[in-house]
Amino acid sequence: MSDPEIADWLQQIAWDERGLVPAITQSVDNQRVLTLAWMNREALAATVESGYATYWSRSRARLWRKGESSGNRQRLVELALDCDNDAILLRVEQIGGVACHTGRESCFFQIFDGKHWVTRDPVLIDPQVMYGLHE
Repeated sequence: MSDPEIADWLQQIAWDERGLVPAITQSVDNQRVLTLAWMNREALAATVESGYATYWSRSRARLWRKGESSGNRQRLVELALDCDNDAILLRVEQIGGVACHTGRESCFFQIFDGKHWVTRDPVLIDPQVMYGLHE
């Protein structure tokens, strides 16, 4: 892909004042929303080029290649842009079955029951093991 082609498709996105766009990530296997993260131009271009999700970590102020520490990568299957051009949807194959740093399938594991937030999903992989903090 030549630079003018990259510039053209990236320019169509309505980046916010920080140069970011929200990126919703969904499993192609079960349609579940796995996470909401942020991307800048570099992260989105890296995602398209590599075929694996790369986000912008606002807390670390650097690119975050999903799975670089945990091994739970997200292989890009489809990329979509919403009607206002200000949010993107990544449909992915979640390698390892875990998207959340807590060891759960999805970051959206707390369900409101009308009065409280209730944890719905079990921990599939102990985060201490997932990040190699103990054997």
